[in-house]
Amino acid sequence: MSNKILVVEDDKTLLETLEYNLQRQGYEVMTTENGRTALTLARTQKPDMLILDVMLPGLDGFEVCRILRKEFSTPILMLTAKSEEVDKVVGLEMGADDYLTKPFSMRELLARVKALLRRVELIREELSNEPGGMATAVPTGPDALLTYDTLVIDQNRREVRLGQEIVRLKPKEYDLLLFLARHQGIALSRDLILERVWGWTYDGNSRTVDVHVRWLREKIEADPANARRIVTVRGIGYRFDG
Repeated sequence: MSNKILVVEDDKTLLETLEYNLQRQGYEVMTTENGRTALTLARTQKPDMLILDVMLPGLDGFEVCRILRKEFSTPILMLTAKSEEVDKVVGLEMGADDYLTKPFSMRELLARVKALLRRVELIREELSNEPGGMATAVPTGPDALLTYDTLVIDQNRREVRLGQEIVRLKPKEYDLLLFLARHQGIALSRDLILERVWGWTYDGNSRTVDVHVRWLREKIEADPANARRIVTVRGIGYRFDG
């Protein structure tokens, strides 16, 4: 089954060029020159990816990106004729996953499309291999407590205790620990952790995961240099052993 890509571009010549080249690569392509129509198509057709121009009539690409990012995690590649760094920053802050400045080579665009779609596929594969998938709802009652020997995670209170002491964690440290703990015994890649804990909108890399794991180890491990709870899986990422 081919990936479905929605292309939103008000330059008709470029729109047709993108459609032609993407179809040659085997993608199913939908097109529109209008931001509001793009919202409708994204919601009804559920594309696997969007290629979104910034300068659109009526509703610009930044606003389309901002609205859709609240509803979907679909990867978004933004196109713009502007080269100022501030425009790239705005696009990424709105939730774009990648950014290309016009003029660009078609080879580069196709490479970025392939990379973004491959990233999505890898995440789906890793999720499908996990027993029970990714639980996101916070359980209630006794199930809200995750206990690993002296380490207790209280999901209702967003609180972590080590023995009788409360462990002071930053919000992202807590999110990371909870994500790892919910998948105890499963080796999770850095990219998967980054996607599930920080989300598509985060403009960072897997080093962020390493840094936060180090901080967590300093707070919950008896010997951070020889971690027993959060174990490094060489060549992959981390595994929570409890």
